[in-house]
Amino acid sequence: MGQSPSAALDRESSFSHRFGFLSSSSLGSSDGFSDEILANRDYTAEIPDECLAYIFQFVGPGDRNRCSLVCKRWLCVDGWSRHRLSLDAQSEIEASLPSIFMRFDSVTKLTLRCSRRSISLNDGALVAISIRCQNLTRLKLRGCREISDEGMSAFAKNSKNLRKLSCGSCTFGAKALNAVLDYCSNLEELTVKRLRGIHDGAEVIGPGAAASSLKTICLKELVNGQSFEPLVVGAKNLKALKIIHCLGDWDRVLQLIGNRNRNGKENIHLNNYNSKGNNDALMEIHLERLQVSDIGLSAISKCTKIENLHIVKTPDCSNYGLVSVAEHCKLLKKLHVDGWRTNRIGDEGLVAVAKHCPNLEELVLVGVNATHLSLGAIASNCSKLERLALCGSGTIGNTEIACIAAKCMALKKLCIKGCPISDIAIEALGSGCPNLVKIKLRKCRGVSCEAGEWLREQRGSLVINMDACEIDGGFEASVSNGGIHEVGVDYPQVVSQVTDRDASTSSNGRLALLRSKFGIFASRNFVACTFRRWSNNDDSFNSNL
Repeated sequence: MGQSPSAALDRESSFSHRFGFLSSSSLGSSDGFSDEILANRDYTAEIPDECLAYIFQFVGPGDRNRCSLVCKRWLCVDGWSRHRLSLDAQSEIEASLPSIFMRFDSVTKLTLRCSRRSISLNDGALVAISIRCQNLTRLKLRGCREISDEGMSAFAKNSKNLRKLSCGSCTFGAKALNAVLDYCSNLEELTVKRLRGIHDGAEVIGPGAAASSLKTICLKELVNGQSFEPLVVGAKNLKALKIIHCLGDWDRVLQLIGNRNRNGKENIHLNNYNSKGNNDALMEIHLERLQVSDIGLSAISKCTKIENLHIVKTPDCSNYGLVSVAEHCKLLKKLHVDGWRTNRIGDEGLVAVAKHCPNLEELVLVGVNATHLSLGAIASNCSKLERLALCGSGTIGNTEIACIAAKCMALKKLCIKGCPISDIAIEALGSGCPNLVKIKLRKCRGVSCEAGEWLREQRGSLVINMDACEIDGGFEASVSNGGIHEVGVDYPQVVSQVTDRDASTSSNGRLALLRSKFGIFASRNFVACTFRRWSNNDDSFNSNL
């Protein structure tokens, strides 16, 4: 529309030339013959194999399998371009392994998973896989109970390029892991979960040839996790250590890590050279459901470059240990504390964090009875704080939320769960935290649906997730075992949301009632007085620090 016939003709000619279309003039005067040729033409034949492989990267596994059935070329391209493969590792698959890895000859990331009710593949199958997958860099084993120490040792000898190993619910033990650490000198990440071959009296596990390459160690649900002590202490460039629900006393292991770090610093100072073998590179520590006390926390405080610290359900840890960490680990950016409602970590430890950790960006408090004293200090001194989660605390109320709203200027995401707040706190958030983009409210019984609708009306761009209208099952659910994962940075979808449609369909009478309710507060100048009170008390918070 609006173009000359000559322009349209030129565009059609250019389009035909670009894609190799056959024009009707070149095919003769028969329109039927032209349509038949065009219908049988494969227009993807002119797409290079590399481009086709790149397109396949954006297709899901199911659709990609269907794409491989289109033609022989697509089958071939899908085979050599697929680097990640997940197999149901039952024993019946052994006969199909040659054909599978003949087709997928470029696999670098392999997952072998077997259910509890099935018999998994055995040592011979694993060794055959290692021979055919010479470029394998990542391996995940789940439920492969027929693989023994000998099978893993043979696999390790053939997989010297392995960088990441994750094994769970398997039956091999220390001998297999030592073989992997001896032969796979480039191993960077090791995750071990519910390994049945690791038991009391088992041989210790050392770093081997991977002492310099290991950067992440994750130990989960182990009966004798102390057998990994030489590995954890001997990993020279370890950056992340996660120990979750492992039996035994872990203070000794953490003391060895801290002492090694201190000795490394002393050697650097005396000899005036930079040692590659000091543990000062440790940047992340995750301690969950462990027997660890303030002795262990004081020990890891010697690792001064820690940026990410999780202290989750460790009932023997108190303010003393957290203060020690805060005073020495001044680069801390992420702090997760689940006090398990033991009341041993509170204002004293958090005030120390506010004083010594100005770079804090993410703070998650679960079952910690913090008050306006510590939260006000954090809001005032941690100007980079962007993500905050407050869950299962009986001391966090309207006053604390008003303090956060008045002072947390950089805050973007806020989660409040199982705390005794009311609509007054929501009113404070209506004008505070100017950079807030998402708020999640769960199991806060004092917050009404009308408050969420009012907040939506005040700040239209704010994403609000709340279940104020839902009848919950009690406060205990707010501090469940998985609570710390649920209230993290991702903020998963909750049962009920306050959406634009919900707000538009709500009755005007309810909104009018809410406005009149907040109007009473406004007439008393409650929020304004609260904001002024916290603003005027900045000096008092700083003096407390």
